[in-house]
Amino acid sequence: MKLPISPDIEAKLTKSLSYIRLKTHYKPQIGIVLGSGLGEFAERLLKPNVIETRSIPNYPASSVEGHSGKLYFGRSHTKTVLAFQGRVHFYETGKLESIIYPILVASKLGIKILIVTNAAGGINRHFQPGDLMMIRDQINLTFENPLHILQAHSTFDYPHNKFNTPDLYDKKLQRIIETVSRKKHIPIRSGVYCGVKGPSYETAAEIEMIRHIGGDAVGMSTVNEVSVAHALGLKIAGISCITNLS
Repeated sequence: MKLPISPDIEAKLTKSLSYIRLKTHYKPQIGIVLGSGLGEFAERLLKPNVIETRSIPNYPASSVEGHSGKLYFGRSHTKTVLAFQGRVHFYETGKLESIIYPILVASKLGIKILIVTNAAGGINRHFQPGDLMMIRDQINLTFENPLHILQAHSTFDYPHNKFNTPDLYDKKLQRIIETVSRKKHIPIRSGVYCGVKGPSYETAAEIEMIRHIGGDAVGMSTVNEVSVAHALGLKIAGISCITNLS
């Protein structure tokens, strides 16, 4: 299903993509969004092409510590990967477009699998700081609908049935994560990530509310990015690093 075209978004994406393609020869199909404090992974990629996001026309700039704002194109073992070193949060701009723009770029570049990571506060009483939680599902408490923007503005072709598919996070990728964690002896939790707008932390009453509605971890990112990526047909896996107990 082809949705209505916004000349503004189309023009912005065209300029961004033209610049990026001049700076790298890589054509990755796997993208990784690196959350707060997790950016070092990008620096482990082999033979990387590094692009400062502030140099990319129309690309949103991150202003938060721990989100340096770089795109790393490189090799991880046998795979070509695009790593987003840093993301933009809703509370930085108050604009959904700035949050989803990197996802639109990724899709246009040919990304088929998206791995999202974040730092999150633990809601589940069994979690401990330092735990890794595979995201099984999500709750969007930002009360924003990024698909509304896409339907109004995007040039992408959408699989019609994607809008009503309940599983945002790919089951096959979840099984792969569980298999690798066992082989590598890396303990991993599983749970539901709850996204809020921020930038203030949650009150004790809000933490209890999130726990009661099924949230295991809470943070200020991810949920709108995942909704958009899913609508674009990308397969998604997610991992939260539990940095503290909320």
